[in-house]
Amino acid sequence: MGLGVGLVAGGTATGTGTALAAEGKDPTHASGLPIPRFVTVRVGEVNLRSGPNGSYPIEWVFKRKDMPVEIIQEFDTWRRIRDWEGAEGWVHQSALSGRRGVLIVGQTRAIHDAPRGDSAVVARAEPGVIGSLKKCRDEWCEVDVKGYRGWMKRADFWGTYPGEKIE
Repeated sequence: MGLGVGLVAGGTATGTGTALAAEGKDPTHASGLPIPRFVTVRVGEVNLRSGPNGSYPIEWVFKRKDMPVEIIQEFDTWRRIRDWEGAEGWVHQSALSGRRGVLIVGQTRAIHDAPRGDSAVVARAEPGVIGSLKKCRDEWCEVDVKGYRGWMKRADFWGTYPGEKIE
């Protein structure tokens, strides 16, 4: 049973670090959250720019809502993100969500009803399918992919760090 796939492309946003710098805050760590970290794309089309300001040229356009991406740098209200293939660019923070997501990679992967390889398979997800990440225990993570909720091995998708605990 295939669950569907989507494509990636890339880039947009606006803002400067002047206001934060004037207040004595560090514009390169504006959110105060850990870097790097995973988030998801909030909207269906996001422009990735070559720099942290709306005047920089658009280099890519992501066209997949809920796609997991990794924030690797911050400047004021801008976030430099990287996708699963290594493409990078700057987007405005409003284009991102703190929700966690997964992107199925490699080959068709099993979604199990329990965090064990010998448990029943509730669905199979094809490469490129995206879903939401609920929690992770050791090497297994609970996911929801197209309405199928179950457990997958962390190595079967992109969107978490090795050993990262997610509740």
